[in-house]
Amino acid sequence: MKIESGVNQVSAPRIALVVGGSRGIGRSIAVRLAASGFHIWLTYKSNHEAAALVKKEIEDVGGSCETFAFDVSSYEEVEAALAGRLETSSPEVLVFNSGVTRDNLLMWMSKEEWDTVLGTNLDGFFNVTRQVVFSMLKAKKGRIVVISSTSGQTGHAGQVNYSASKAGLIGAAKALAREVGKKNIFVNVVSPGFIETDMTSDIPKVQVLPLIPLNRIGRVEDVSSVVNFLCTEQNMYIHGQVIGVNGGLVM
Repeated sequence: MKIESGVNQVSAPRIALVVGGSRGIGRSIAVRLAASGFHIWLTYKSNHEAAALVKKEIEDVGGSCETFAFDVSSYEEVEAALAGRLETSSPEVLVFNSGVTRDNLLMWMSKEEWDTVLGTNLDGFFNVTRQVVFSMLKAKKGRIVVISSTSGQTGHAGQVNYSASKAGLIGAAKALAREVGKKNIFVNVVSPGFIETDMTSDIPKVQVLPLIPLNRIGRVEDVSSVVNFLCTEQNMYIHGQVIGVNGGLVM
């Protein structure tokens, strides 16, 4: 609360827009940023129950959160959901965490499997970030963190579509970092390895663990702690970088 000239004026909340925040890594990021004092704009596609649980979890510890649903692959839905909000509020933080998999060998991969993954993971980044970056440029500040994957750094068999989308995010983030750095907008990529989430629940640990020098599967908190650092650290000179959170799987 700021008091100026005898009139109480409430400071505008610091907003963090977490795209794909209803489960797994996104949920952990939203909760961690809320603990750091951000008002959370949490987006999701269709799992209303999961989003409501995250909102309640944040509010139970004294934070604040708004949830709204849209399909990131639809430019029209993204614009309808964000345009009005961005006219009056500028998120200080954007975390793009939206992502899906449709694994298959390329020789058997359908066009639907390719289009679904690229549409959500890569087109979604364009649809959301194009809306938000204008407000950050006006404010002359911002932190953008893009969640990629080790699949985008090294490629995984059976994930040509997913690897292409996650590698595309790395390239897009690096190019954006060159565009907006002079406006005090930081852009970085966090690249998780094998993290305990619904998406990795079917991966046989006995085959994966020997590949990881730390000899354990990662936790969602391992990722959210790095994202939180990139979004809150005042002494910041990290820009346009890919930070691996993978236990040494990729070096």
